Amino acid sequence: MNKPRYRQVHLDFHTSEYIPNVAGDFHAEEFVKTLMEANVNSITCFARCHHGWLYYPSQNQPDLIHPNLINNRLLLDQIEICHQYDIKVPIYTTVQWDEYIMKNHPEWLAIDENGGYINSQNVPEPHFYYTICLNSSYRDYFKNHVQDIIDVVKSENIDGFFFDILFKVDCHCENCLKQMRLKDLDTTSKRDRVYYSTIMLDEFKAEISKFINERVPGVSIFYNSSHVGPTSKSGLESYTHLELESLPSGGWGYDHFPATVRYARNLGKEVIGMTGKFHTYWGDFHSLKNKAALEFECFNMLAQGAGCSIGDQLHPNGRLSKAAYELIGGVYERVKNVEEYCVNTAPLSEIGVLTPEEFYILGEHNLGIAPELIGTVRMLQELSYQFDIIDSQMSFEKYKLIILPDSIKYSAELEQKLLDYANSGGKVIGTFESLINKSAQEASRLYGNKYVGDSKYDRDFVLPNDRMGEGLHQEEYVMYLKGAEIQSIDSEVLMHTVKPYFNREGKTFCSHQHAPSSQEIGPPAVTKHGNVIYFSHPIFRAYRKNCPMWCKVMMKDAIETLLADKLVQHNGPSTLLTTLTVDEEAHTKVLHAIHYITEKRSEDIYVIEDIIPLHNIEFKVFVGDENVTSVKTLPDLTEIHYQRVGPYITFAIEKVEGHLIVKID
Repeated sequence: MNKPRYRQVHLDFHTSEYIPNVAGDFHAEEFVKTLMEANVNSITCFARCHHGWLYYPSQNQPDLIHPNLINNRLLLDQIEICHQYDIKVPIYTTVQWDEYIMKNHPEWLAIDENGGYINSQNVPEPHFYYTICLNSSYRDYFKNHVQDIIDVVKSENIDGFFFDILFKVDCHCENCLKQMRLKDLDTTSKRDRVYYSTIMLDEFKAEISKFINERVPGVSIFYNSSHVGPTSKSGLESYTHLELESLPSGGWGYDHFPATVRYARNLGKEVIGMTGKFHTYWGDFHSLKNKAALEFECFNMLAQGAGCSIGDQLHPNGRLSKAAYELIGGVYERVKNVEEYCVNTAPLSEIGVLTPEEFYILGEHNLGIAPELIGTVRMLQELSYQFDIIDSQMSFEKYKLIILPDSIKYSAELEQKLLDYANSGGKVIGTFESLINKSAQEASRLYGNKYVGDSKYDRDFVLPNDRMGEGLHQEEYVMYLKGAEIQSIDSEVLMHTVKPYFNREGKTFCSHQHAPSSQEIGPPAVTKHGNVIYFSHPIFRAYRKNCPMWCKVMMKDAIETLLADKLVQHNGPSTLLTTLTVDEEAHTKVLHAIHYITEKRSEDIYVIEDIIPLHNIEFKVFVGDENVTSVKTLPDLTEIHYQRVGPYITFAIEKVEGHLIVKID
């Protein structure tokens, strides 16, 4: 299968039956002209929407063609005209949300412990959010629907399928409970019920992909669950690629995509990032995202090794918004000019960060990224480190350093894997409860410390010194979250805690918050055992919660203690994000430098409105013993003067305005 296109639009068309003259203003030539002018080379178009209506001349269910659709060949005409101009058209259909099914087949809906229908979005009526159970006769209905699409559209005209809304759900219907019993699962356990739903989802995806590949081999197939993480791994064979739905203003936030893509790109599939042109969320008609925000979101996709997809919703009249596609086109023109330098590259990473999501308890997972992972991603990005998010089953050997942020669950298997890695020269940083065996009586083999228990203090302090926190004032700094109490057995203490006078409890309190330092040295705060450094506080969660700069300084010092030859360095502000990718065949490295600043101007969402240029930025890029022949900016291929300094090249950029790409041959 060909690589996914890098300039995609995901075109929603959820259209109520109470709207007249649907697609009455659709004109194929105007439609494709708008896409061409916007530099779009793939657009996902609708066969069926969440309202349950069809937008093609169905043979099996002509009664479900939208009752007010002026041209029932809408999907066919979209495909035909786009193919004439080499624009791909994956076909969209919904899976677990369908208003028609809700109203006409309630026996197919997932039900809760009280027999009520499960509203996965918690939105009051009217809505189409009652979730369909895939372990019902609906499965045959859905396969007949897919067969109908294939029969009508014809296999030679199908580029791919985008199947939307496949969620784990705590279903209590008799079909699910029966299958659970056959698998010896406990029907009274929420964890088992949600676990079964993951099994059932994987079985459904495998069945549908097999069904499609037998009829339309070689097309793209993606199942959208609004998030890709460790639980996605078990069903990956059913996918041809991954699309990371992540509208920063629509509930995901600006922290979701970088944490998700840095994991997803290690799963062996091509990756597409997906944002939206909406100011807020899907269905936000007649709104436009700030251009600077859309630039940042798309350029960040390229920088992370992903293609771009921008969500839009077609007006019921069938005419694309001129303003929306001027916005999209302005961004995609810049993507088009540099994508040839991005499509064959792979990210270079010096650090692997274990994801806490691997250890989520089933039934408690949501779209949220663990706060400690957000803190880690922010901190490492601000420090200009190159890193991946990984799970414990992935290889550690490609990384110089493995970080275990705050809550990585203990297992003897993972401990041994990390010991082998460290004994072979790898470096490890663990924090707080990560890989702590709380029942052990002896010292940790990895950390060289004995775990005593929770700290006696809700807040204590750390005392910088000339090895840890050297750039800080040499006095106490508060740690806002409770840490662990440890004893150094075989480790070296790099930093001590300092005790407060007392906790704020019972009769003891002082001022508005915590008591000040008693200046009495407490248990270790940071220790080193061979190639392993341990922090006793949840330093990443604290950074996510309160963003104390001293936590970042401490982590920077710890990483620099363990790692030499940092891949990318610069003298710019911490808001300047960098990534380094490599094209092995072309013997080329590509440096992305991105500078856009998110602001909380609104009550609900973060926005990016302005591009604040940076001037006279000096970069230092590790190239090892490779022979550098040229350094050029993209896409204009302007030569940059550079100097060779040992294993590095250094060069200065007069102006970074939003997004800079540098090609190193």
